[in-house]
Amino acid sequence: MNDFLVSVLLGIVEGLTEFLPVSSTAHLRICEALLHLDLQDSFWKSYSIVIQLGAILALPVYFRSRIVDLITTFPRGMRGDRTLLTHPLSLTLIAFVVTAIPSYLLKKQIGQNLESLTVMAWALLIGGIVMWVVDATSKRPTVERLDDMNPPRAIWIGAVQILSAVFPGTSRSMCTIAAGQLAGLSRATALEFSFFLSMPTMIVATGYDLLKTIRGGSHDSADAGIAPAAITPHQWLVLAIGGFVSFIVALVVVAWFMRWVRARGFVPFAIYRIAAGLVLLILIARGVI
Repeated sequence: MNDFLVSVLLGIVEGLTEFLPVSSTAHLRICEALLHLDLQDSFWKSYSIVIQLGAILALPVYFRSRIVDLITTFPRGMRGDRTLLTHPLSLTLIAFVVTAIPSYLLKKQIGQNLESLTVMAWALLIGGIVMWVVDATSKRPTVERLDDMNPPRAIWIGAVQILSAVFPGTSRSMCTIAAGQLAGLSRATALEFSFFLSMPTMIVATGYDLLKTIRGGSHDSADAGIAPAAITPHQWLVLAIGGFVSFIVALVVVAWFMRWVRARGFVPFAIYRIAAGLVLLILIARGVI
């Protein structure tokens, strides 16, 4: 397939799945396997980073007014009843730190699981079941706004998000949404916190990968094969197309998903995850991918 068409296709897949609770990592890995892309090729490793960065940019653009409000009201909050530890920005940072440190220490295991479609298939399947059960049983939320959250809830959500790093296919958003609902957050609040937590998490994760790319990797086996080849004008265009498409699609998805969740639940996404996991297990068993 033409490189430009591949770039558009993968950019759409990344933009569609990065913030939905269905795992962008699993979907990209499946598409790359079906398209027979060389996952050890330094250019396609760089490409994966670029389209993730494109998707990340959609969040600060969409939430720009909300971010300005949070910054200008720090640390007292919109209602003047928050503190340095209970302001939404602080809670986001707390959850991020709880996730980031163990994820960094487990990077070798994470790197191994990223190569396993079987791990992703089971993560999709089990995660879908968990998400369905949590959404079906979480009927009476006690936290309707981010301003009503507290540090224990942030720590809990950050701890659960570690699963998405260790087991690709679990999905960052699925973990934060399900953990938030279990902690008493409403669907809309759990989703909003998921988006806010995604910003530092994804920026640091992709920034770390980008740094390894620029430096050419290291002797650590988990970082091997990252060094980029000399990028040609053709490849720069492929990167630009993928990043732009991912940004536009992600921006549309975030806006749509916020409206969807306020009126409906997460069950359709849970059903999709279960179906996708089963299909992937069948394809693996038959040797198709």
